Amino acid sequence: MTSKDRYEPDTRRATDLVMRLMAIPGKSGEEAEVASFIERQLREAGAPASALQRDAVHRRTPVGGNTGNLAFRLSGTRRAPRRMLSAHMDTVPTCLGCRPVLRGKQIQSADASTGLGADDRAGVAVVLNSAIEILTRRLPHPPLTFCWFVQEEVGLHGSRRVKKSMLGKPRLAFNWDGGSPYKLTIGATGSYRLAIEVEGLAAHAGVAPASGVSAIAIASLAIADLEHGGWHGQIRKGKRLGTSNIGTIHGGETTNVIADRVVMRAEARSHDPAFRKRIVREIEAAFVRAVRQVRSVSGARGRVRLEKQLDYESFRLPENDLCIQVAEQAVRSLGQEPELAIANGGIDANWTNRHGIPTVSLGCGQVAPHTVREALDVERFREACRIALRLATGTES
Repeated sequence: MTSKDRYEPDTRRATDLVMRLMAIPGKSGEEAEVASFIERQLREAGAPASALQRDAVHRRTPVGGNTGNLAFRLSGTRRAPRRMLSAHMDTVPTCLGCRPVLRGKQIQSADASTGLGADDRAGVAVVLNSAIEILTRRLPHPPLTFCWFVQEEVGLHGSRRVKKSMLGKPRLAFNWDGGSPYKLTIGATGSYRLAIEVEGLAAHAGVAPASGVSAIAIASLAIADLEHGGWHGQIRKGKRLGTSNIGTIHGGETTNVIADRVVMRAEARSHDPAFRKRIVREIEAAFVRAVRQVRSVSGARGRVRLEKQLDYESFRLPENDLCIQVAEQAVRSLGQEPELAIANGGIDANWTNRHGIPTVSLGCGQVAPHTVREALDVERFREACRIALRLATGTES
């Protein structure tokens, strides 16, 4: 048996695993059934119960939830830096009720009204299949950690709150999420999440409209101010780039009452931490200006409260980082050329890098994630499985 044959994964099993995983409901905060499935598969493959651990991060997240992160650790058969392979278990709500079916070279949802959940059950399957290969075939490997995070889709809460000690202090990490298996994401933007509440003054809209202060009018003026000033949507100020979005807005109950309360959810993103904070300040200033513009006949004004939270910090690995070099070698071992990429969205690697674990993210062949058109390219998924096994066994070169 040649070395090449020895480290070829069982792609049929991997495909079966991903089909079964995508059929399990598990939106953010409800990943317990997915975690139990992973544990059963590992135990059947020979994993000792003592090597499996779930934490309780769900008790400390805004979402709550029914389970925490799941980790499986293996001692190495040879001395080498510990490596980690990871993915996230949760899917977006549109994937609930998915019935995956194989159609030609793609896996799709049988129900056209649901998403597939390949983001990120494909990543879960890639990491799980690699662990099963090592257990059942007793492949030589460096010290390894396999980790499946919770609540990635709603703010990266699992990777944010995971304890490094649970992971065994890996020196190199590889995270599987969306896109091409040959794309290496080596950096990503950072984001603030904002909660904005505008308080006005209620009055009868027909009898005494001048006695009220419209929270809707204040919010509208602030948003228009941001749009006019170039601080909403795509933001470009000289060489500094970022984005912002007022994503939700709720206020008012009936047309004959001046609305006295509006609640909004917003975000601000930039790879530049200082400019990201500037965007947040501009959003806050726009609402303060708007409050000053709207008064009742008696001179009463509304007020605004803004709460901000760092969702995730930006990162960018240097291109000579060992983690990138190893991932590039794994891709090239399949005769492909790696593509280095910077993401404008958050991924679990934002937080693992923040925890001091150099992490590169790779894709699994997902197409149109977060939509009902989502599909999984089977051959690219299988390529991701090949890359993962090389990285897990240290046979990428």
